[in-house]
Amino acid sequence: MKKIINFVMLAASMTAGVVATANANQLDDLLKQVKADRVSEAKLDKKREAEFKAARADKQALLTKAKKELASQNVRNKRLTQEYSANEITLAQKEQELDTAQGTLGQMFGVSRGAAADAYGAISTSIVSAEFPGRGEALSRIANSKKIPLLEDLEELWFALQTEMTESGKVSQFTADVNQLDGSTTTETITRIGAFNLVYEGGYLNYNSGLGLVQPLAKQPASHIESSAADFFATTSGYSPLYIDPSRGGILALETRKKTVMEFYHQGKQVGYVITVLLIIGFMIALERMIVLSTMQSRMKAQQKNLSNPNTGNPLGRLLKVYQDNKTVDAETLELKLDEAILRETPTVDRGINLIKMFAAMAPLLGLLGTVVGMIMTFQTITLFGTGDPKIMAGNISLALVTTALGLIAALPLILVHSIISSKAKAVLHKLDEQSVGLIAELAEKESQ
Repeated sequence: MKKIINFVMLAASMTAGVVATANANQLDDLLKQVKADRVSEAKLDKKREAEFKAARADKQALLTKAKKELASQNVRNKRLTQEYSANEITLAQKEQELDTAQGTLGQMFGVSRGAAADAYGAISTSIVSAEFPGRGEALSRIANSKKIPLLEDLEELWFALQTEMTESGKVSQFTADVNQLDGSTTTETITRIGAFNLVYEGGYLNYNSGLGLVQPLAKQPASHIESSAADFFATTSGYSPLYIDPSRGGILALETRKKTVMEFYHQGKQVGYVITVLLIIGFMIALERMIVLSTMQSRMKAQQKNLSNPNTGNPLGRLLKVYQDNKTVDAETLELKLDEAILRETPTVDRGINLIKMFAAMAPLLGLLGTVVGMIMTFQTITLFGTGDPKIMAGNISLALVTTALGLIAALPLILVHSIISSKAKAVLHKLDEQSVGLIAELAEKESQ
């Protein structure tokens, strides 16, 4: 056992010696490495120090250069400031000398610019430019010029004013493109009436100065004005009347905004249409009654010339037939027979007359109904939108007024034709009564003998 313990201790001591030897070798290596690193870092520090000193020298050179440049710029700034001040003084002196040298030319400059501006506004919108386009370019250049106008510019201004004055007193004819309302372009022969109107075979034209186009009016004026333009354009010799707008388009534009009779009529809407239907039906009945009663009267006149040969194709002939069939009866019986025959003829003669009278009474009542409806709609519009814009209420007020007018327009002729038809019917019945009394009297005379 003792031997085993000694062996273990010997092994442990040997192991410790080996470990100690290994550690000693590592420490030597570490020392050598530290010494080598110290030398390397010293070299690196010296290199960095050298680089820093070199860079500091360069920065110092740049700073010195910048200071010299700043000083140079300060000197230049001072010199330029002095030159600017001197130039301002010189410029003021030169402007004063220019004003003195211009004299009245300066006033002429202002006058010419003002005249060119005024002329441009008048000439660019004139219908004369439709025949002579491009006249406003020179005037615009003169009006916007910053220089004293040259002699050529003053001549252009003079020529433009003289051309406008001369052409405003002429009636000339020229050919130009007309931009139609559907977007197409046609070449038309146009007659220019001074500086007032452009006319072609389709009516009046308008010159759009903004686009430089000749266009038809969106709506031609009243028919008598439009027809006068067409007649004037078609006239090749002599004189022809023509409506001229002295306001150069203002009055013509107002005329185109006026409503036609048909536009006023359609403002009556449904009530107006019903009144029209009543008027048409009343006229148709009146026409039928006029034809029938006129035919009756002509046949009765023919029958009067031949009383002995009654014709049943007319009321008088049928009355005479009753007389001939009852010659043998007494006068009282004959009177009753003739009264019966007249009563049978009366519905045929009076048919439709009361209907015309009823339509004549209904028409103004329908017009009054339209008036009430229009006023109700007007008050409703006022409730919704107020009274700020009268145009909003104009449509309903037109309905109120137009229906009243339509009712009266329908009632007046219906009353007139009713009076005419009624008088004709009364004339027919009066003739029958007259003949009936005559026949009874004739029979009574025979009985008395």
